[in-house]
Amino acid sequence: MVMMFLFLILVTHVSEAYNNCPKCGSIDVPYPLSTDDNCGDPRYKVYCNNGILEFLSARGFYYKILSINPSAYKLIISPPPIQKDTCYSSDLNSGGLKLDENLPFNISTHNTVMLFNCSERIIRSPLNCSSISFCRQFENNVEEGLGCKNTLCCHYLKDSAMTSHMIRLRVGGCTAYTSMVDMKLGSFFDSWTYGIELQWVPPN
Repeated sequence: MVMMFLFLILVTHVSEAYNNCPKCGSIDVPYPLSTDDNCGDPRYKVYCNNGILEFLSARGFYYKILSINPSAYKLIISPPPIQKDTCYSSDLNSGGLKLDENLPFNISTHNTVMLFNCSERIIRSPLNCSSISFCRQFENNVEEGLGCKNTLCCHYLKDSAMTSHMIRLRVGGCTAYTSMVDMKLGSFFDSWTYGIELQWVPPN
């Protein structure tokens, strides 16, 4: 019985290793992520575009994948750039980041999201828009080339009280954002890790 159990574990690991997709650039593509119909699990689709591994939102915007942690079922994507001399994120026309709720991905609770160029009405929502918000540090340190300085900005920790499938942008709300993973209170700007952490449900 023990031998049979060990055999099944071995077969599972071999099967998954055999079904891994090829590397994309310098990034391994572990099972169940899939860049091709012949590898991985098609429900966990990612895209290898000219050696850059990318995640596609429900609204057709591609986000660069920075890292993958298969044992924790997580990956980190790059926040979209804020367009030069504006305070508009490059995915503003897509309404920000929107995940397909029919796919096995969601936005994890380890993200601290900073919003910029916000409408006054946003203050009524559960956001930190105070003078000590993290977004003020961002403005003071990386504002060159951007148009976000002295706009109304806020931050919040992505949690279960907010949708786990969207970081919303719109004219009349907020028009730009960035995100940090595992932000610690009192941490200095130089220690921030930029990214949006997504997690996936392990395949059955």
